[in-house]
Formats: sequence, C-alpha cells, structure tokens
Amino acid sequence: MTKEELIAFEEEIAAEFNAGRVRAPVHLYSGNEEQIIEIFRSVQPADWVLCSWRSHYQCLLKGVPREQVKAEIMAGHSISLCFPGHRVFSSAIVTGVLPIAVGVALAIKRRGGSERVHCFMGEMTAETGMASSCIKYSRNHQLPIRFIIEDNGKSVCTDTRETWAASTLSFEGSHDPMIVYYRYQTKYPHAGAGVRVQF
Repeated sequence: MTKEELIAFEEEIAAEFNAGRVRAPVHLYSGNEEQIIEIFRSVQPADWVLCSWRSHYQCLLKGVPREQVKAEIMAGHSISLCFPGHRVFSSAIVTGVLPIAVGVALAIKRRGGSERVHCFMGEMTAETGMASSCIKYSRNHQLPIRFIIEDNGKSVCTDTRETWAASTLSFEGSHDPMIVYYRYQTKYPHAGAGVRVQF
C-alpha cells in the first residue's frame, strides 16, 4: 500500500467520523506514512503485529483488505481491531498488548519458529514500567521481537516531555537493535478528526 493510499484511507475515515457515521472513538494517523511503510518492509506474512488503539495503518500494511478494515471501523471497533487470520491484534488498554507480544515471542522461541513479533506503542506508553519490563525481559531472553515506539509528542491531550520534565525520552536516540523509534507530527487530535466531540 502506498503513502497516498494510506492518507486517503484515513481522510475517508475522518470524513465518516465527522459526519456522525462512526459512533465510537477513532484514533487516526497522519504524518508517519513513510516511516511505517519502511518498518513494514521487514514484516513477513507469518509475523505477528500487535498495536494499540491507533492501528489502521498496521492492519492495511499487514494485508487486511481495505474494505474489511473500514467495515470494522464503521461497526465501532476502531480502537480494538483484531484480525487473527492476518496475525494482527490491537487493544485500547494502555500497555495491554505489550505482555501479550512478549508471550507470543516466547512461544515462538520455545517451539523453534521463524516468525517475529512487531509490537507498536506510543512514546508515553514507552515511558511506563510495563514497557521497561517487557523490553528488558525480551532482550535478556533474546526473543524474536522488536518494539516500535511512535512519538507524536503527546499522550491524549498531554505533552509527554512536559509530563516527565524531560527533553529526551527513555528510548529516544536508542541504538538497541530490539527497538525502532521515530518521531512524527499528526494533524489529528488524539481521538476523533477535529470536528465532532472526541467521544
């Protein structure tokens, strides 16, 4: 899927939400298309992708048909998109997928599988103790997993760096091969598309 196709999809969902046809929260991507496309160049069909409430791009890039992703969003499932047949799982619970991703990676290692796990999280989630523990455990046990930290500078409506009184976050500039970190700016609010109320 191209950058232009990803953008067009989110703009279509934004229009549906602002018109009142999506009667549940949506969390939209914008401004990170090139980075996420590059990340998915190394994601194989048998790999697992786990992510949070903002997962439209991951589903599309993992091969879930566009119409199927949109149908689930229109049905109110944007924040918990799960497509087991494509090995994509997401959760609206902060840090919710992290231990699950570690468990999947541990299972792969124990049975000698060749798949990998790609676990996406926001930069505020990356500052939690759960993220630190999951990354440490995965590194020490050499699990087939990588953690992708997507930094849009805010958690809900709060500036992450102001919250932690830190100019640099824990994994910013990391050279850990288990971690991919990138920053981007989004045109959308945390939830919704900027016209209707968020929830």
